[in-house]
Amino acid sequence: MRIVFMGTPDFAVPTLEALVHAAHEVVCVYTQPPRRSGRGKKLQPTPVHQAAERLGIEVRHPASLKSQEEKDAFAALEADIGVVAAYGLILPQAVLDAPTHGCLNVHASILPRWRGAAPIQRAILAGDTGTGVTIMQMEAGLDTGPMLATVRTPIEGKTAGELTDELAQKGAQLMVGTLRDLAIHIPVAQDDAEATHAPKIDKAEARLNWTQDAVQVERQVRAFTPWPGAFFEYEGQRVKVLAAEVTEGSGKPGTVLDDALSVACGTGALHLTRVQRAGKPAMDTQDFQRGRAIPQGANLS
Repeated sequence: MRIVFMGTPDFAVPTLEALVHAAHEVVCVYTQPPRRSGRGKKLQPTPVHQAAERLGIEVRHPASLKSQEEKDAFAALEADIGVVAAYGLILPQAVLDAPTHGCLNVHASILPRWRGAAPIQRAILAGDTGTGVTIMQMEAGLDTGPMLATVRTPIEGKTAGELTDELAQKGAQLMVGTLRDLAIHIPVAQDDAEATHAPKIDKAEARLNWTQDAVQVERQVRAFTPWPGAFFEYEGQRVKVLAAEVTEGSGKPGTVLDDALSVACGTGALHLTRVQRAGKPAMDTQDFQRGRAIPQGANLS
């Protein structure tokens, strides 16, 4: 098929690569504009931009698709279908309608649960036992379009990073299969009554809330690994928590209960197993405590 691909982060790259490997003609890639990052604040192209250049595909990165000029440029590509994966820009109706078969989206949840920007993190925070990928026919609403295919996977203690990588691969293969069998897929309408919203992650959410149950605090750690990184503060310094496990113990929430960095929560305790001081390498707690240790009885905020 003649495809226009639209995506931005690492999650979208496997789908782009799978479409090319499946011998589809990806005539153009749309992605978000380069942004300044790193210590030098240099403009960095998105992961999808970099992948498209490696594959020799034309890249466009408009800041918006709302202008008539952009709509016309998109329509002029005469695509059979648009494939979208975590693009991050709103598609006007004219763009959705331009390809012969419209636009399909790779969404990282089993819709209608977790419509929105952060479905993976929200599923972990909510304690969902499983999640997956939905291939959806796009329409004007936020992830409201009819579903063409799904694939499921258990969460089983995975971090957001691990789950993102897994769902990126599953979504890529599911999209290839959906396009192969497009003529026989029957769109299934979503039940809006069962919908939940997955709003964008605010960095402030990553501060560990020790007043919660230890199970919920451990979910925070997994949901915000690797980004933005779950953290606490001690003596004015931020410390990221990269891994943790629920353990027995009790005390005032935020109090360190032992030399192994078990911390009291609202109910139960959390043993921090891998941590990282600002500007320092990540390390296992045992090694961390051999250096500038956080002592038993300390209070973490």
